[in-house]
Amino acid sequence: MSNQATLRITREINSIQKNHDLSIAVACNEKDVRDVKALIVGPADTPYEFGFFEFAVRFPKAYPDSPPSVTATTTNGGRCRFNPNIYSQGKVCLSILGTWRGERGEQWSSAQGLESILISIQSLMSSNPYENEPGFEHANSSEDKKNQKAYIAKIRHESLKVSIVQRLETYLGIYSDGTLADPPPLEPEDPDLDVDVEPEEENAMFEPFKDLCKRRFLWYFPSYMKAIAEVESDHHQGEKFVAMPFESPGNMMPGTFDYSSLKKRLVLIRQVIDMETARWAEEGAHLVKRESSFAASLARQRCLLVETYKTRHNLTLDIDLHTPDNPFVWILTYYGRPMTQLDGGIFRIRMSISPRHPDEQPRVVFETKLFHHRIGTDGVLCYFPKKLDELGSHVDAIIEAIEEENPPYDPRTLVNLEASRLFWGADGQGKKTYNRMLRRSVQASLEGE
Repeated sequence: MSNQATLRITREINSIQKNHDLSIAVACNEKDVRDVKALIVGPADTPYEFGFFEFAVRFPKAYPDSPPSVTATTTNGGRCRFNPNIYSQGKVCLSILGTWRGERGEQWSSAQGLESILISIQSLMSSNPYENEPGFEHANSSEDKKNQKAYIAKIRHESLKVSIVQRLETYLGIYSDGTLADPPPLEPEDPDLDVDVEPEEENAMFEPFKDLCKRRFLWYFPSYMKAIAEVESDHHQGEKFVAMPFESPGNMMPGTFDYSSLKKRLVLIRQVIDMETARWAEEGAHLVKRESSFAASLARQRCLLVETYKTRHNLTLDIDLHTPDNPFVWILTYYGRPMTQLDGGIFRIRMSISPRHPDEQPRVVFETKLFHHRIGTDGVLCYFPKKLDELGSHVDAIIEAIEEENPPYDPRTLVNLEASRLFWGADGQGKKTYNRMLRRSVQASLEGE
């Protein structure tokens, strides 16, 4: 591969990573820039909603004159055909990739790139994926309409089961029987080993999206549970999926409905992520004991931020430690700015920092209840730092998230479903109710509720 092609691939990857798109993520293998993994988060209001769909991308030596090859890897071991154009064996049928016949002008050109490919794949994940099957425009019979409903139903179920539940269970070491793998010891085997965190094995699998999926799971957990609540009564336990006319042996999506099990597995995943977050503090305490340079750096960063926020006009923010001498859990006390919706409120916010930061991003929870579309009912905050590796950027983003009064509508950022429904409701009364409930929670913060 020419240097020019390598530079172009690198630029395309960097461009996607920098634009902070909430639906697309990419990462390349450090040993070979042509070996790329991509993650597409299923669009809202579709049966793919907030699922995690991974694709392997391989760039040819002739790139960009020839398109890359793209293989779907979220297939449940070749048993899930998630779309008429995304086969269970991983084939992605798109004219832009040269894997499907298309109209003139739809073929690959060197002006296109990785982002346009991923957006094209994402467009297949519609509210009615049956429409991607050729001849859909003529599918108007009652049987066709019944098939469309059945297809949507099984895609929704398998999106939850395969792309979310099974993926997170693998990341967290949860076995099929609900038991957990033993966590690694807090102390390294060699007490004289001069490292802050145990390095990963050299032959470890290239898994760049673990932390992203865990954080997004915390955001979207209420949406997953709501999706199940809305449809579980439509399908009895063990009901078989309906086979589609376009499915064939070896390229289909067999299975049965089991929403009862999915609910239990989702709840367990949520509990294990909380356990993992708590373990960060334990790991941090051990690093402090070993006089880790990273622990010392965290302590310095906190002290610098404390001084920085003392000089911020019209803003009062305290940054303390949850436990003395352990800088891996920060407690932010935010005082609502005057003349804002948060005026007079006092909010305690826990910021848990991983010993592997920035590979694992902080997890932020409001311990003081605040009725807000960016804050889940369990206190989990959805926020976006401009610089992932700078904790000061995280603190700034936390404040920006809760103070923004007229945010654009984006269903990928809405973690409090009731607050979001009111804020962006069809009538003006909903917004008034939202503001009233927000102010009530601000007042309650003063009363220690």
